[in-house]
Amino acid sequence: CDRTRSRSCRARGLVAQTDSMIGAAPPSVPQRCRQLLNQWEQSLELDEREASLLAGERLALKRQLQRLQLHHIRIAVIGRVGVGKSSLINALIGRNALVTDVAHGSTRHQQAVVWDLEVPDIQQIDLIDTPGIDEISGAGRDRLASRMAKGADLILFVLDGDLTQAEHHALTVLLDEGKAIQLVLNRCDRWRQDELQPLIDSIRSRLPKRSRDLPLIAVAAAPRQAMLHPDGTVSSEPMPAQIQPLANELSDQLQRQGDLLLALNSLHQADRFQASRQRLKLQRHRRAAQGLIGRYAAAKATGVAVNPVLAIDLAGGMACDTALVMQLCQLYDLPMPKAGARQLLAQLTGQNALLGGIQLGLTALKQLLLVAAPFSSGLTLAPAAPIALAQAALAVHASKRTGTLVAKELLTSLQRQGGQPGALLKRLARQDPLVHHWLNAHPRRSDVDLQVLLP
Repeated sequence: CDRTRSRSCRARGLVAQTDSMIGAAPPSVPQRCRQLLNQWEQSLELDEREASLLAGERLALKRQLQRLQLHHIRIAVIGRVGVGKSSLINALIGRNALVTDVAHGSTRHQQAVVWDLEVPDIQQIDLIDTPGIDEISGAGRDRLASRMAKGADLILFVLDGDLTQAEHHALTVLLDEGKAIQLVLNRCDRWRQDELQPLIDSIRSRLPKRSRDLPLIAVAAAPRQAMLHPDGTVSSEPMPAQIQPLANELSDQLQRQGDLLLALNSLHQADRFQASRQRLKLQRHRRAAQGLIGRYAAAKATGVAVNPVLAIDLAGGMACDTALVMQLCQLYDLPMPKAGARQLLAQLTGQNALLGGIQLGLTALKQLLLVAAPFSSGLTLAPAAPIALAQAALAVHASKRTGTLVAKELLTSLQRQGGQPGALLKRLARQDPLVHHWLNAHPRRSDVDLQVLLP
């Protein structure tokens, strides 16, 4: 407990120190993110088991934080096989850096290409070519889309026609990851002008409901024109790329929001790492927590069953619950912030009020049967035993419920604690309209299976 309290105090001290250094000139949102994440990373203490099990996530986080300090933004180009992702990147950078093939599927692994675009506050822009999302199916596609999304600060989602089911599903995964997305309709040279707008309208009608306002730009990364030769043969000749509207839009967006998108993605990734670490703590100590809860439940049930006085039952039950909360916090080595303690207290108060009412009725009935025992030659003592068992079972249920509430609160408590990435995300969402737009337009998925983690 002392170690977790000192860690919490150190985090609050770092935030206070940052505020004093800032003085009268408030920092920008990206600057605040860099300051907090730098301090949070320095205060991060992992034991050997955590360092081993979270090595992959820790490495990805470290790379993201390095890119944040270096102002190095990554734009992932995602889409089905053969929609022209590589051609689009070649057109944007103005050279054939990536191999393209009419047979499709020429990209087997992620490839990064530097885009020489001058943007204030951004030192380097990488365009990431990715494999087609339809090369694998089911859960594998979800993992691929999620993995590509986590390492990117902005997504270019490329289509070459109406939205397919695979594209719809991948878009949903990306939106759940909280990604900023720019839709691109490639090969627009294949449609006449009177056909293009109906196609765009159809795509928008098929998008996930929360993404129907996403920007969509039509381009032709590698257009070709049919040529009739004097001998009567026909061939197609390459034409200049038609991607200037997309290049202008990206340049404008990166100038206005590039550093912010990089900072928010870094906060998201740090918050995901913190959540993974908390889940690992719960998983590691789940069996021990079950044993601890079982011992308190047995003690509470025994006391309730043999004691006829309700006031003593309630006082003893509250004392058991308080001790159980403290023991679980010590077992998980996770602090219970004041806000979490208040919320937990409110939940336990409501739970104890409900159970106390039931216990009151059972206790009154048990006392009535005990008082009537001399007048019934002891016959009323027989129903008193099942009532005592019912009270004991109720006490066991209350203890298990208390343990579950504590573990659940510990799982989410650090996201509200000062000096943590999740807390800064929520504070920025309240204070900055642009951050509020991004966080609400693209909320992150909560994929924690509490039943697997809770005791």
